[in-house]
Amino acid sequence: MNATKANLINSISLIVFGLWGYFEVTSPTALIPVGFGVVLLLCYSGVKNQNKVIAHIAVLLTLIILLALVGMRLPKSLESGGIGLFRVVAMCLTSVLAMIYFVRSFIEARRK
Repeated sequence: MNATKANLINSISLIVFGLWGYFEVTSPTALIPVGFGVVLLLCYSGVKNQNKVIAHIAVLLTLIILLALVGMRLPKSLESGGIGLFRVVAMCLTSVLAMIYFVRSFIEARRK
């Protein structure tokens, strides 16, 4: 796997699980990950073409949504449990995975 695929998986995960949460709970805040997922999906071609600016934007957005999920949403989901916890954990895991591959790709590019 590489940063491009990790970004694609993360963006699709944010969109799907965010929409699932929105239709289950009908809370507009559930659409926040969807918005981030759409923007990350739009960054896909730039990340694939190794555009540094777009890749850095994708990393920043991934970091922001990861911090928001872990810092704000995860504690609430841990209290309530259920399928909402699964959705939040899945989004956190894909965001962490994307961050790992982004950092690896930046280190590799720096070595070259």
